[in-house]
Amino acid sequence: MGRPVDLLLRGGTLVDGTGAPAREADIAMVDGRVAVLPPGTAAAAAETLNVAGQVIAPGFIDVHTHSDALAASHGADGTDCTAEPVDGLRLAPLLQGVTTEICGNCGTSLFPSLPERLPSLAEHLRVTFGLGPVRPAVDFDAFAAGQNPALRRTHIASLVGHGTLRAGVMGFEARPPRPDELDTMCALLDRALGQGAAGLSTGLIYPPGTYADTEEIVALARVAARHDKPYVTHLRDEMSQVETALEEALEIAVRSGAPLQISHHKTAGRHAWGATLRTLPRLEQARAEGVDVLCDVYPYTAGSTVLHAMLPPWTSEGGVGALLERLRRADTRDRIRTDIAQGVKGWENTVGNGGWDLITVAAAQAHPEAEGRSIDDLAAGRGVHPVDYACDLLLAEQGEVTIISHSMREDDVRRVLASPLSMIGSDGVPKPGRPHPRWAGSFARVLGHYGRDQQLMPLEDAVHKMTGLPARRFGLTGRGVVRDGALADLVVLDPASVRDTATFDRPLLAPEGIDTVVVAGRVAVRGGCPTTTRAGEVVRIR
Repeated sequence: MGRPVDLLLRGGTLVDGTGAPAREADIAMVDGRVAVLPPGTAAAAAETLNVAGQVIAPGFIDVHTHSDALAASHGADGTDCTAEPVDGLRLAPLLQGVTTEICGNCGTSLFPSLPERLPSLAEHLRVTFGLGPVRPAVDFDAFAAGQNPALRRTHIASLVGHGTLRAGVMGFEARPPRPDELDTMCALLDRALGQGAAGLSTGLIYPPGTYADTEEIVALARVAARHDKPYVTHLRDEMSQVETALEEALEIAVRSGAPLQISHHKTAGRHAWGATLRTLPRLEQARAEGVDVLCDVYPYTAGSTVLHAMLPPWTSEGGVGALLERLRRADTRDRIRTDIAQGVKGWENTVGNGGWDLITVAAAQAHPEAEGRSIDDLAAGRGVHPVDYACDLLLAEQGEVTIISHSMREDDVRRVLASPLSMIGSDGVPKPGRPHPRWAGSFARVLGHYGRDQQLMPLEDAVHKMTGLPARRFGLTGRGVVRDGALADLVVLDPASVRDTATFDRPLLAPEGIDTVVVAGRVAVRGGCPTTTRAGEVVRIR
């Protein structure tokens, strides 16, 4: 090296993110870029870290997060959410080696919207993100401007959430869009993608996204295809009708020409257990037929979402205010009980496929005593029906309740993790309370529990699922692979000791075995502890 380097990692084993075999190498960083050196190369450095016995890998890319609002402006006055519990949520991904997050998943992003729809959209986002008032944005540029760099521990990219887009144009009505409304949705999507948004996402179990038919999604996915960006979908059903829902997603991809990403692929609920034996071969068949389809997965048998998603979609028509007004009425609750027992065509019906005993409260800020307990248990303690307890809790919390659903089987999770079509995403829902431990544990859990201990995949493949594969899928140029000239986002880990420690009772416990994390060439984690560095940026994908 001719000039002194900013940072030198000496004596490590490089797992470069391509899936290639590990090799010995030294890694130098200059001006936020990487140079790969033969072991022992003489180089003067401002700082040298001896990482002998450890693995150097690209910084992990979490392709599926709901961290949109963690570093965003909150409230009407634009103040930021800086409370200590929230900063702990910001640290969780970084401490397990994540350097880039992709938010805007499951159809919900902080943008785009017509200006006149921003006030009603803000209430929807408050309930979704659980961090108090949230300021939505008219487009991706405004979203990027609203991310406070003083709070950004990691880089962030964002998809365009279809539910937000729909609500930002036509509100929360359960009907097809008029032609002019669909044209406006397409135009807002086109602008956001042109500004650097990462793709289009849908959450087809969540109002207002669930009100959309296939034709509406095809029209929007064609816009994504023109930008060569993916259509990323939380399927319309991941339970008893998962195979039908998967066919709808494949149809949208074929008709639109957009690459297809199946979000957090799972087959949940007792009627779908084992269905990965059919869904994964179907994805492989589609790829063989020319469909560019991949998926992501988190390494747990429980999911997490908002409590009102356990209710039939008609309850949310008209938005949060209308939902809460309905839940006060006895006839509404009676109808909810009937719909859960009998099912509704086109509705996933999580409780009907499992039970209230499998639904636990993760976040209810005014009722912390409920956190960690099942709806069934809480209802029994009050001597009421679980539907009544759920409705009362939503009313008391103004709709802002997050739950954890224990709905999957281990063999299905293992099959998706091992699939060559899958990459890793936490699906983290970072809210105060008892969030799902996947936000703090997913990547370390794959490396330790599933990779090393269960021998489900070699280290090189596990790292590829976290780095090179997602970087290629989402167009993250310069990220995901350690090569000369790459951006200097790196993680140093001990392959023999890396493991997750986060639990459902203590969900933000940091993993073990993640020693150093470098973000934009600056040490953000040293010796497993965070530094004061906040080098994260908003990533624009062109």
